[in-house]
Amino acid sequence: MKIAPSILSADFANLERDVQFVEQHGADYIHIDVMDGQFVPNITFGPNVVKALRPVTKLPLDVHLMIVDPERYIEAFADAGADIIGIHVEATNHIHRALQMIKNKEVKAEIVLNPGTSIEAIKPVLSMVDQVLVMTVNPGFGGQSFIEATLEKIQALAQIKQEKGYHYDIQVDGGIVPQTAKLCKEAGANVFVAGSYIYDADHPEERIQALKEALK
Repeated sequence: MKIAPSILSADFANLERDVQFVEQHGADYIHIDVMDGQFVPNITFGPNVVKALRPVTKLPLDVHLMIVDPERYIEAFADAGADIIGIHVEATNHIHRALQMIKNKEVKAEIVLNPGTSIEAIKPVLSMVDQVLVMTVNPGFGGQSFIEATLEKIQALAQIKQEKGYHYDIQVDGGIVPQTAKLCKEAGANVFVAGSYIYDADHPEERIQALKEALK
């Protein structure tokens, strides 16, 4: 079970401090939400932020591209130091080619599903991905409520993984607190993104510990 704090909820003026703080208190990944103002109605980070964070943490940088035509930026984020690059099946007409571009950069490839998208859309590429991200809220903003209907998707992906002998991690992102993390774990998830739950707290280290306790 891995915890991936999302810096979308960190203090942008103190990203180095906030990244190193969660690293020191048990985080497993750093989740970086990249938004272009088109695929989602918000704008966040570019490759330069990933490049700036790469030297200040040993944790894997898990870069979630919420952008139209992600093929345009895969190389830039890989070269900046991303360890995992996630792309939405809804954001490109050439999902197989885009995932292959990530693999060719020797970066782990992740496919991402919005809450309203069926897993049927990603079945043809599940054999080539290292991670599947099930959005448990609608992407674009932090602090939203967990959508319980997404649990069925997690269960289905876990079943396919077992039946086919695939090796992808199942990540969840959105509304993750101890109670929802436990539900997602029971459904088959093993990587948990939490942003506002961790970074909006007075003592973020206690929130990381609470998630770890819930996932034992």
